Amino acid sequence: MSVTASIIAATLNAGTPLLIAAIGILIHEKSGVLNLGIEGMMLLGAVAGFGATYATGSFALGFAAGAAAGLALAALFGFFTLGLYANQYAAGLALTLFGTGFSAFVGQPLQGMALPARASTGIAFLEDIPFVGEALFSSHAFAYLALAGLALVGWFLYRSRWGLVVRAVGESPKAAYALGYNVRTIRFCAVLFGGLMSGLAGAYLSLVYTPLWAEGMTAGRGWIALALVTFATWRPLRVVLGAYLFGGVTMMQFNMQAMGIEIPSQIMSMTPYLATILVLVLISRNPKWIALNVPASLGKTFNPKS
Repeated sequence: MSVTASIIAATLNAGTPLLIAAIGILIHEKSGVLNLGIEGMMLLGAVAGFGATYATGSFALGFAAGAAAGLALAALFGFFTLGLYANQYAAGLALTLFGTGFSAFVGQPLQGMALPARASTGIAFLEDIPFVGEALFSSHAFAYLALAGLALVGWFLYRSRWGLVVRAVGESPKAAYALGYNVRTIRFCAVLFGGLMSGLAGAYLSLVYTPLWAEGMTAGRGWIALALVTFATWRPLRVVLGAYLFGGVTMMQFNMQAMGIEIPSQIMSMTPYLATILVLVLISRNPKWIALNVPASLGKTFNPKS
């Protein structure tokens, strides 16, 4: 029972950074913006969060620094794609390359450094419940805040007027512009929110999941989060299921090693990416299903003067 509880807790922990990043991706993709720079923003958020916490001893400042770093990169992306009408695919890839290289450069002095002791995690009293407490209530507060945040995003998108506006901009920016909405401003705000959440996801990795800084430590999680939103067909509830599914696959290698199953570590390290490819292949077999759910203007530049 204890092993099962620890596996569940580890799955929640591994799925949380994917869930945090996916919340932001869901919003800016619903507005019609495709940002392939999530990996770079997560890396910069990770190094900024780790560096701020190491310098100040405050984990709160570390999370704030991670969010600010993601926000800054998102603003840069928005400037080029929404202000100068640059190609979203090219700008996103450039952002990932920049974030990867810049985080490696500024994080070089931080490698091997240790963070100060962190306060105990878990929900008081509830974590003491046998099995259930260890499995579900012993995680970091951000694991529960991410779930609450996704519920809030779901309400925003499908129950609020401004959520309807965001979805309208993603479906038909010309129609939204004709009704008097500033499409570029709405999309820019959505992009900023996505960058903030990506930076937070990166900070979670370096401050909670693996409290250290290592070059390239996101290990493709930004790309997995992007695939996760597609896998969930842009539906919040499916995003939760997908995040923990990929989190469980990520933890599989450690669980199988603990059970004494001899499988080469290289093969086990491949499993999250193989699962991502398999899911995308299965989804792509039904193009009509994707067409019914994908925002119609996703990745398409909108110029009100054209």
